Amino acid sequence: MNDESILITEKDLLRIQHILSYQKSSDFENLEIELERAKIISDDEVPSDLVTMNSKVKFLNVQDNKEMVVTLVYPSEANFSEGKISVLASMGSALIGLRVGQEINWMFPTGKTKTLRILEILYQPEASGDWHL
Repeated sequence: MNDESILITEKDLLRIQHILSYQKSSDFENLEIELERAKIISDDEVPSDLVTMNSKVKFLNVQDNKEMVVTLVYPSEANFSEGKISVLASMGSALIGLRVGQEINWMFPTGKTKTLRILEILYQPEASGDWHL
């Protein structure tokens, strides 16, 4: 990723940290590193082009030149066949906190590093006023 730190809402950060507290830390080291260096923002500061929890996002896998659309969710809501990706999955961890146009290089469980570029936010709870999500 470029030198910019990711942005994350305080609510999303607290919920993700709570989930991580029940996990084996070494399994989610990359996510924890990103969260530690993230800039924490309030719900009313969220730019509409930011990937937050429950956002539906279109991104490009640069190596494969393949576009995908996924919704970033908490682990209990994950369902790959419905396009719902857990924030604890490698792809979900890579996407959280990025903005449209940003790229990140992320190591996946296969050992391969992939570059993901955010193309569009199709839905974001904060921009839609869905504060309960």
